[in-house]
Amino acid sequence: MAIIDQIASRRFYGRELVIASHNSGKVREVRELLRPFVVKAHAAKDLNLQEPDETGSTFAANAELKARAATNGSGLPALADDSGLEVFSLARAPGIYSARWAGGAKDFDSAMRRVEKQLEGITDRRAAFVCALSLAWPDGHVETVEAVAKGNVVWPPRGKAGFGYDPIFVPNGYNTTFGEMEPKIKHRISHRTKAFNKLVLSCFPSRI
Repeated sequence: MAIIDQIASRRFYGRELVIASHNSGKVREVRELLRPFVVKAHAAKDLNLQEPDETGSTFAANAELKARAATNGSGLPALADDSGLEVFSLARAPGIYSARWAGGAKDFDSAMRRVEKQLEGITDRRAAFVCALSLAWPDGHVETVEAVAKGNVVWPPRGKAGFGYDPIFVPNGYNTTFGEMEPKIKHRISHRTKAFNKLVLSCFPSRI
């Protein structure tokens, strides 16, 4: 795996790829980010691709293993996201376990309550959303980028526009949570957009 920034060893010229996620919110956001590049983006779920176990110890490692699994299963290039919420006062938990805190039922209401319970009596509520994106090709080549959006955890949850932990995260410089923001505003400042912009700069030729 190579975490890339300004210089990439490979450009993506394909017209199809797999979004290696079964999370409908992530798939929707990634499709919107890909829209200017005229890429047909298949969701892993639509191709009946199984989700691999996330055994990596970092966001980047988990993004890579998901991208590799999707490209191996489909024969197409695959773009995978691994992201989560890091709360500084909780030793950056839930971190890479953000989805697992929601359990098999993906109950993020319960996960958000768990965050709040562990923050009880703590005034330092600084947090960051982290996103790692990996783009994998069928021949085994992978490029990975990472970005963060810093902010604070609030309670109670606010807004229904986002997904996951969005309703309890207020990004720096704003008074609204990701869950309250219009999608176009969130897309402009989110961790996922920042990571995607790095990937575009490194791997995608201009198609606009």
